[in-house]
Amino acid sequence: MERSAPLPTPDLRTSLLAVVELSKPVTWFPPMWAFGCGVVSSGRFSLDNLGLLVAGVLLAGPLLCAGSQAVNDWFDREVDAINEPNRPIPSGRIPGRWGLWIAIFWSIAGLVWAAFLGVWVLAAAAVGVALSWAYSAPPVRLKRSGVWGPLSVGISYEGLAWFTGAAVMAQALPDGRTILLAVLYSLGAYGIMVLNDFKAIEGDIRMGLKSLPVALGPRKAAWIACATMAAPQFIVVGLLAIWGQPIHAAIVGAALLAQLGLMARLMRDPRALAPWYNATGVTLYVLGMLASAFALAGLNQGAVS
Repeated sequence: MERSAPLPTPDLRTSLLAVVELSKPVTWFPPMWAFGCGVVSSGRFSLDNLGLLVAGVLLAGPLLCAGSQAVNDWFDREVDAINEPNRPIPSGRIPGRWGLWIAIFWSIAGLVWAAFLGVWVLAAAAVGVALSWAYSAPPVRLKRSGVWGPLSVGISYEGLAWFTGAAVMAQALPDGRTILLAVLYSLGAYGIMVLNDFKAIEGDIRMGLKSLPVALGPRKAAWIACATMAAPQFIVVGLLAIWGQPIHAAIVGAALLAQLGLMARLMRDPRALAPWYNATGVTLYVLGMLASAFALAGLNQGAVS
């Protein structure tokens, strides 16, 4: 029987490009944006602590988020070999068990980097790394659940990143209002992650993954996603008004009303329009996050002074 020829060993340049691809830089934006919201919410940013800002952005994106992508790709290598055979690991551009060692190294590097930024930053990073491994790695593999999978990603990408940005600037535990808004926007991000699962319905069915669109069907999943995104924002509007920030409350409220209009269109054909909503409604969602961060900045600056 004729043996197939072994895959050629990739050269250094090919391997480096494969590692960059493995890190999926396009996915860094959400946690970096949330980190920026945390920085703004602290009310403490100035040119004097620009170095802390840069170090924190590197932690949120090129370290922690990129590391989570490496973890996910290693444990999804068999699925990717069927659905995306050109990915770095199944294609052999990252050979053998190098994908696993890269994932481990990236996770440790993120924790070491976080340790230099403060104890609360390290605590948040440790939770994020734990969630990234629990999301992808057996036997936990949270991504198999339509509830815990999207929730863990929402917490990591939004809440923990926001918390980290505030903690980096304050070099202390963020105040209760900051933590509360970070939690609320994390819960709302659950809906964003559910909509993101719509693009993988066929693959999830084939691999037996019980994402919400698979378990409940696209229409019910879309209703849950929309309600989950909208409810925390209603609460944020009320809190900002109670905290004496009516202009920012009005901005977040206007963004929410616009989202409700877009949601009505989404429900006409959730499966086809989910990518469209991710490009429109989610943009309004994250702009509302920034408006909320500026509201907290005013409150926190007043508390500091």
